[in-house]
Amino acid sequence: MASHSTGFNSGLDIGKSYYVATANPAPDHPALAGDVEADLVVVGGGCTGLSAALHAAERGLKVVLLEGGKIGWGASGRNGGQMIPGLRKGSRGLVKTFGPERAKALFDLAFEARELVLDIIERHGISCDLRLTGHLVGAVGRSDVRDFEEEAECLAKVMKFTDVEILSASQARQMVDTSYQGAVYERLGGHMHPLNYTLGLARAAVGAGVVIHENSVAVRLEREPSIRVFTDKGSVRARHVVLAGDALLKGLEPRVNSRIMPVGNYIVATEPLEGARNVIPANVAVSDTLFVVNYYRMSADGRLLFGGGERYTPSPPADIAGFVRPHMEKTFPQLKGCRIDHAWGGLVSVTTSRLPHVGHYGEVYFAHGYSGKGVILSTLSGKLLAEAITGDASRLDLFSTLTPLPFPGGTALRGPLYVLGMLWYAMRDRLGH
Repeated sequence: MASHSTGFNSGLDIGKSYYVATANPAPDHPALAGDVEADLVVVGGGCTGLSAALHAAERGLKVVLLEGGKIGWGASGRNGGQMIPGLRKGSRGLVKTFGPERAKALFDLAFEARELVLDIIERHGISCDLRLTGHLVGAVGRSDVRDFEEEAECLAKVMKFTDVEILSASQARQMVDTSYQGAVYERLGGHMHPLNYTLGLARAAVGAGVVIHENSVAVRLEREPSIRVFTDKGSVRARHVVLAGDALLKGLEPRVNSRIMPVGNYIVATEPLEGARNVIPANVAVSDTLFVVNYYRMSADGRLLFGGGERYTPSPPADIAGFVRPHMEKTFPQLKGCRIDHAWGGLVSVTTSRLPHVGHYGEVYFAHGYSGKGVILSTLSGKLLAEAITGDASRLDLFSTLTPLPFPGGTALRGPLYVLGMLWYAMRDRLGH
């Protein structure tokens, strides 16, 4: 894949990622030139934007999508590839916040993301190393196991969901070769190559009639007399706009920006690990219970893809591999000194509640802030936006009840205040709390 000149989603070594190195062939899309009209203009060529575009086009709308860099080079194409059904907040948290009835409705809707993604992969023949092997959460502390048991009880009682299994330390060790106090195994989880999935989604969108423009940074949004999105070299006038830039969405809609915090997230891919060095014999996707979570899985060609550590400033570490390696070697001491072939990272967005921010202000629609659950939740959110734009807002309205509070101090103070909070939690991780 060629690099692009805008620098919009570069600078974080995405070009050196394992995903780009193993990406399926994909066409380039020309930058927007001149003024065009559409029913819907989508800003952002990740899974949220592409899904909104695809589903709106399938409903008969004329759709133009603007991507500031290359399709999939934001969070959608560089994440951990972990398919984890549900929301970041557990069932007990949902019940406490929303009551049992609404909590179950939200849980069921979020869970629909899994079937939607599997259906899209099958229907459009997307080759993305899909592995439906499950997702395991490793307990770092003993109290985490009790939390797992209470969560499983609530899932069964309120959500009528029993596809989870609590594992002892020895059972967990048989699935992933590291020392956890226990684990919860979610058998409906899995993992995939997120960039190839995103590129497949783009191919499906183009097939449905969507016009995609890469290297077309949206610099201004006009709402009156009608919706109009400007780039340096053109504009799109439309009846509706979807803002799907996540952490890379700059300044187009302050009410959206104030509810997300960009967080730096970094991943490495090791050399292929053979035989006894295969640290995940069950080939499950894995994360742990640390506040600054480690997450990892095996690639289709036997590499460990490991995400660990976060930075609460937009500037990336000078040496991404050196930044992630200590987290990987603490989890897997047996891999000490192993070769790292790829290292990359970028910004993702989190919200104050760790729940997504989805909704609309008039004809300005948006979805972002998946807080680590975006691999499949983003595709569902895009579909909900398309449903609302074409006349049925019922499911989007349900999801919009999740709206998180803005960060204290708005965009000016959210950084310093959030950093202090995150450093406190990271310190608690290190002290074993």
